[in-house]
Formats: sequence, structure tokens, C-alpha cells
Amino acid sequence: MKDNKIRPIVLTILDGWGLSKDKNGNAISIANTPTIDKLQETFPTTSLSASGLDVGLPENQPGNSEVGHASIGGGRIIRQDLVKITQAINNKSFYKNRVFSSICSHVKENDSQIHLIGLCSDGGVHSHITHLLALLKLLKDRHISKVHIHFIADGRDTESQCALRFIDDIDKEIELLGIGCISTISGRYYAMDRDCRWSRTEAFYKVLTEYDDIKDNQPKDVINSFYAQKVSDEFIIPTRVSNGILENNDGIIFFNFRPDRTRQICQALSKENFKGFKTKQIDNLKICTFTQYDSTLNIPIAFEPSSKTNFLGEVISNYNLKQLRITETEKYAHVTYFFNGGLEEPYLGEDRELISSPQVNTYDQSPDMSAKQITESVLKALKKNMYSLIVVNYANPDMVGHTGSLESTIQAVECVDIQLSKLLTGITQVEGTMIITADHGNAERMISGNNSICKSHTTNLVPFILIETSHKKVGHKTPPIKLREIGSLADIAPTIIDLLKLDKPNEMTGKTLIQGLKHKSANKVKM
Repeated sequence: MKDNKIRPIVLTILDGWGLSKDKNGNAISIANTPTIDKLQETFPTTSLSASGLDVGLPENQPGNSEVGHASIGGGRIIRQDLVKITQAINNKSFYKNRVFSSICSHVKENDSQIHLIGLCSDGGVHSHITHLLALLKLLKDRHISKVHIHFIADGRDTESQCALRFIDDIDKEIELLGIGCISTISGRYYAMDRDCRWSRTEAFYKVLTEYDDIKDNQPKDVINSFYAQKVSDEFIIPTRVSNGILENNDGIIFFNFRPDRTRQICQALSKENFKGFKTKQIDNLKICTFTQYDSTLNIPIAFEPSSKTNFLGEVISNYNLKQLRITETEKYAHVTYFFNGGLEEPYLGEDRELISSPQVNTYDQSPDMSAKQITESVLKALKKNMYSLIVVNYANPDMVGHTGSLESTIQAVECVDIQLSKLLTGITQVEGTMIITADHGNAERMISGNNSICKSHTTNLVPFILIETSHKKVGHKTPPIKLREIGSLADIAPTIIDLLKLDKPNEMTGKTLIQGLKHKSANKVKM
């Protein structure tokens, strides 16, 4: 009699869960984690590289959620936009970009202003300060004189109070070139919200589009005034420094290369019938973005996305298998859009479930986030006997880690460990396979070498644990699985394809982590 029971693979991504032997400020080692400790002792375990060259970033560059999920879903090393744009600057093709040429022509024809909007940081996660400096040089070469920089302060992928350093970098370039000024300053908490907290985006929008009484300040004075109030870069309230609001016929270049945290302000400035808050009519406003922020917006893109075929989701779909992606708001784009290589629409047979993140100012106020609800939803999905692959993301270690609160991050880690126990019980009941891994490190380093608070990602390795629950059954003849000693995130998709006994597409250059399994590659995945 044919067994119609689906034994699903549940890919469980612990966002920001890195590995480190250093105990100081290590929320993961300090936390009480009996579940994952036992799993690491009992089941095949290895470590994966999730940063630098192994995920298509510059050497020693920390990984991030976008890059991590793209690498996991792609099964290959993907040259990231940070590298692509930096190479364009170095080989001078940046200065000949047709999209930049078009917006410069628009500004010249209308004798109008150009606005540069983005995160002013060397964190390399959403943007890079060198890209802004290259834009200033490009505009100087094109004889554009009315240039306004809208400075978004970081404090999250960098030290918490280092904006003055980037102000210095910009001021030096302005003095050298003789063009440009910093017109507004805003923390990324407001300017780069991605959770539909429209009041935050609106505060940034207003400082871009409305005059107020605060003008002709010095950028450093504005930042120092917030530091005096113990406000870090991330939370600087949108403030006008000088004249230079958005007006009719102006041009905008958004220079963030990562899309998820720039979509909301871009939509507010470009989308007809925008519903988030009341916006101002600005006629003949020409906008371009470094990369594709939203495929529904008709906005020119300076650096078009590369073709990305045969990602894991597409392979699963081509075999007519069903899959589920589930997480909370903060990581929804990562398990869908980024995991699928930048595709907005789901594949055939791909279901998605979004759990709302708690409505708090910062997640140290709610370290459990929505982990319990995510687990409950996955357990319900397992009972449906529908899905061959379930991708779940627990955001807690990363999102709470970014607050800098060690105590709250420990609570977040312990919450996730409890959820893993519940999830494993459900997976065992359906004789499924659980893979536990992470997209990058964060929570394992909450204190830096100089004992200051650390809120940024790390270059540490991340775990990979393979739990085939059917192997624990009495009488099972399958020999225990052995994993390669070390791998990278690009090896996860090929491993899943091996476990499902599918053919690996040639586009996947990653290798299975399972020793002894060598399923053939295929030019075309079987239908």
C-alpha cells in the first residue's frame, strides 16, 4: 500500500544566531538553551560561513539578513549589490550610468535641485558612504550645482554614535568639489521603517517636503544636541538643517542598495493614491533608485538585478511540491522576496503566512516578539500533510540584539529555544526533518572589544543542525548522516535538494553538506 504521508523538511532560520567561544556579552552562551544544547549533542552538526566572500560580500564584511536569505535560497554565492556598485565606481562605469545621466538632464533642463537620500554609513548592509561620495563627484562632473543631501544616520550596523565621522567625510568632499550641502538629518528609525509604522515615515517625509523654523544649523551641532540628550544615531528625530525641500521639477537619487527599508519613503514620494499618510503634490518629480525597491513602482533603476533562476523555491515548485514560508513582519521580505532571489510573486505551490510583529518602539520591550504565534502556525501547517518544505524564521536574536540590550537578548534567545522544543515535537509526530541554521551572527556579540555596546552583525560562523526524526525510530536501518566539517550558506539548498532526492540545477554551485550523497546535477529540473 502506497504511503501518502509527506515527511516535510522544516528549514528553521534563527536570525542573528552566531557562534562564538567568547563568553563576554554573548547572549547565546549566557542564555539557558537546553533544547539546542541537546540537539547539538545528539544530531549531526556543523558550522557555516555567513559573511564576506562566501556570501558575495567584500572580504571580512559581516553578513546580513538579505544576503543570508538570498544565499540560502539560491544555493550559490551571489555577487552582492555592494560589490557590484563599488566595482562600477572603480572601473568608472558608474559615472556613465544612463539612469544617472537622465536625472541630471532633467535637473539641468528645469534649473532645479537634486536630492540624495540614503543611509550615510560604512556599515555596508543598506548602503555605503563611498557610494554617496561618488555621486557627488558625478554631479560635479555634470555641472549640477543645487545638490541637497538628506543624511540618514545609522547607529545600528555601526557604532551607536558615530555619525560625526560620516559628516566629516561628506564635508571634506563638499569642500573639495564645491557643491552640495546637508539639508536634513534623520535617524534610520524614522527614515527607514519597514513595518508600516507610517508615523515614523511621515516624520521623515515632512522634513523633506516642508519648511519649518529650524534651518541654517550646522549638521554637527544638530547631532551633538541629540547626543547631549543621550539619543543615539538611529533615533535622531528628523531635523531640517538648511533650506532645500523637495519642489516641483526636482530630482531624487536614492542611494541605498538594499530595498526593504527604503520602500516606504519611496512609495510616499512616488506612488499615486498613496494611503499611508497625507502627502504633498510635487509635480514633475523625477526619481531613480540604485536598485529595485518595488517592482510595482515605475521608477528607473541604476543597477538592474541579475537574472536569478533555479533558486530553491523554484526547484520545489517545478517538482509540483508545495512549500510554506512563515515568519513575522520584520523578516517577511527575507523568507519570501530575498529567499526567492528578488521575486515579489510566490511560485506555484508556494504559500505564505505573515504574523504581525508586536507594536512596540524597540523589541527589547517585547523580546518574545511573535515567536509563539509563529510556532503555533507551523504546527498547524504540519498537520495538514501538504508541504514538502516549510521555511520559518525566528527574528528574535537579531531584532532584539539590534537594541543593544544584553538582558533582553538573553530572553529572546531563551524564548526561541523553547519554541524549538515545541517545533521539534510537531516535526517528530509527522516524521519530518528539521534543519536549524542562521543567516548571520549578532546576538553572540553584544559587547565589543572595548566593552562598548555592540548592536551590529558579526563575521562569526553560524550553526547547522540536521535532525531527521525518523532515524530515531526503533528498527530504522539508515546509517547515521555525517556532515562536512565546514560549509557556507550556499550549501543549504543543495543539502535540502539531496534530502528530497531531487536533481540539483547547474545554477546551484553550493555543495551538499551530507557526506556520501551525490545526487546528479541537471541542466533542467524535472517537471
